[in-house]
Amino acid sequence: MFRHHLLLIYRNFRRYKNSFFINLIGLSTGISCALLIYLWVNDEMKMDRFHNDRLYQVMANENITEGVNTVDATPGILAETMVKEMPEVESAVTASPTYWLGKSSVSTNNKTAIKAAGKFAGADFFKIFSYPLLVGKADQVLKDKNTVVISEELALKLFRSTDVIGKEFLWRNADMKSDNHALISGVFKDIRGNSSDHFDFLVSLDVFFAAAPNYLKWGNSGPNTFFILKEGADPLQFNAKIKGFLKTKGQTNISLFIRPYGDSYLYSKFENGKVAGGRIDYVKLFSLIAVFILLIACINFMNLSTAKASRRLKEVGVKKVMGAQRSSLILQYMAESMLLTVMAVFVSLLAVELLLPQFNTIVDKQLSLHYSVPLILALLGITVFTGLIAGSYPAFYLSGLKPALALKGRLNLTQGALWTRQGLVVFQFTLSVILIVAVLVIYKQIEYVQHKNQGYQRDNVLYFEAAGKFKNNINFAIDAIKKMPGVINASSIDRELLGDLNYTFGDFNWEGRDPKEVIKFQRADVNSGLFETLGIKMAEGRSFSDKFRSDTSKIIVNEAGIKVMRLKNPVGKVFNIWGTDFQIIGVIKDFHFESLHQTIKPMFFKYRPQYTNRIMVNVSAGKLKEVIDGLQRMNATYNPGYNMDIKFLDQDFQAQYVAESRVALLSRYFAAIAVVISCLGLFGLATFTAERRLKEIGIRKVLGASGLHVVYTLSKDFTKPVVAAILIAIPISYVLTQNWLNSFAYRIELRLWYFVAAGFLALLISVVTVLTQALRAANVNPVQCLKADG
Repeated sequence: MFRHHLLLIYRNFRRYKNSFFINLIGLSTGISCALLIYLWVNDEMKMDRFHNDRLYQVMANENITEGVNTVDATPGILAETMVKEMPEVESAVTASPTYWLGKSSVSTNNKTAIKAAGKFAGADFFKIFSYPLLVGKADQVLKDKNTVVISEELALKLFRSTDVIGKEFLWRNADMKSDNHALISGVFKDIRGNSSDHFDFLVSLDVFFAAAPNYLKWGNSGPNTFFILKEGADPLQFNAKIKGFLKTKGQTNISLFIRPYGDSYLYSKFENGKVAGGRIDYVKLFSLIAVFILLIACINFMNLSTAKASRRLKEVGVKKVMGAQRSSLILQYMAESMLLTVMAVFVSLLAVELLLPQFNTIVDKQLSLHYSVPLILALLGITVFTGLIAGSYPAFYLSGLKPALALKGRLNLTQGALWTRQGLVVFQFTLSVILIVAVLVIYKQIEYVQHKNQGYQRDNVLYFEAAGKFKNNINFAIDAIKKMPGVINASSIDRELLGDLNYTFGDFNWEGRDPKEVIKFQRADVNSGLFETLGIKMAEGRSFSDKFRSDTSKIIVNEAGIKVMRLKNPVGKVFNIWGTDFQIIGVIKDFHFESLHQTIKPMFFKYRPQYTNRIMVNVSAGKLKEVIDGLQRMNATYNPGYNMDIKFLDQDFQAQYVAESRVALLSRYFAAIAVVISCLGLFGLATFTAERRLKEIGIRKVLGASGLHVVYTLSKDFTKPVVAAILIAIPISYVLTQNWLNSFAYRIELRLWYFVAAGFLALLISVVTVLTQALRAANVNPVQCLKADG
């Protein structure tokens, strides 16, 4: 019987080649999309999950006047204190954010330096985190102050070997006052694919605390705190216990909480002190898109199978007369669906292998098809899901046909059956229109971000970290750069301009301040000419100038700062910071130093050239290469052994929206695929309908019907469900896109034409799809139509 079923399935596929290939292409395309999304989602879900399940990070909720602000910065002494005072803590460690050291120059034995990412870490780092050590012991490698642990990759770059214990390691960083020598005490294995924190070397945290001892005081936060909770300890109870811990240390406006470290990558967004999403939102979004595309492909199979039911009437009738049970018929048609799905899976595996390199480029990952147990189970799940969904309705529908009517070749379609088929088409195109609207809105928001005035000039602006002689005499370097052909202006700041600014609550005071207010200020140390170099405009007053020595006691505040301070005529007013009076000499117009997801925050600038270490250079259009070559020559002359890592402000700007840009690109592809699959099904239905109505077409043409009339007759039934889908999709897509836009503090307004354009595009594509078959049928000779079977 099994062989008989296979033979029937084979004959059915051969007999109806068009339907077979349409279903195979649709299903394989849908499964390919689902498989690519599965690989991406699986990789996202595994990020940082290789560490201990009891690894937690301490977070802080800052209660300020504007609301609750959640940060990962904690006092540097917190980890040590937790181990001593909290019995639930097995071990704890303090580490710096990776951006503190950033890309440092590293070398050994006087060789030319290379760039590598580093971070500061406490002695127990490798006891807390599960980064595998290839050389060295976890409790020893960071025990001494002048030790460093490097990655396997960095060891091979510097020494071409991992046998490096005891060898000298030199690292230089713009934020440190001098070059640093250390001995290599360990080598760890790179796990970049599964870790969100990427670093090439670890320096003892004692080095940082020696340079910045203030971070060991309870009033200063900055480093990150991680700990292992003892087995059996309740995380919820410990969370409640730690909440008010800093109040006992004199910080009344900060409450602590813990989160599993494995959640930090996916759940990074907080609102009012509570988790509000993060990358998990995109994981859910694309998982949903994968299901939608699979459903659209399955609907094609359902519709084409039920539409061609009349072709299989006698087969059903004969089998039922011969005693076939409905269950055996259901089994046959489900087997047909499963076999087609299995074939589609094999086609999709080949397609995914071919598409993975391009997909990896888009998502910036190294995904691959390793046929592991999870992947095989995922493939089985996709196969069973697709086969059951695609084959269920046709199987139950065909097996339920009456044998007497079936043998007579009569198919009495109920209103319910017709509505079901139309409903499936509506569902397909509803999903397609929603995706088209989403693509359009995402594109318009990204366009808005790209073209919105950020308040500073980002084109043709480069920067680099000052090192060696440049760092020790920053103004000498800037003056030399200003004299270069092609340089418009140059200045310096103490940190990267975008996304890396420091903040403080501080002891602030000014005329008329409400003492109950807690206001958070971003702050930066700058050189003269910085605002002019970056094209940042003054709203009032003047900028810093090297002509006025007294400017070291002056301050410049942005408009957002003046607004929260509620100062009128602020120029000349006194702004007391940490007990020292600074006179406000200027107010700069607000500029976006964070992404448009965030509102512009209060900020002040102090004139301290000696503390600046990043030189910003504004270059004439078309002169970038000339200026870069000049900078490299100057660096080789004055700073031998120091690499100059030149970066571009425009690239930093783009980096803020990498996730959105990838979502926009992927959404574009998936929306196009969804529309193509939907239209593929519509094409199959239109083809089949035209074939079944050939005699009707012939009679109409003999009676004088025009070709246009025939086209209209065949097309109108397919246009109605698409129009219905558009009407249903518009309110749904409005809610979904508005929810996504709410993640931006600055965003576009949803306009009616976005939805009208998406609906019109879907309608146009569907009409063109149907018209190709309607025109073909309308041009057939009436004599041939009347001779046709059916």
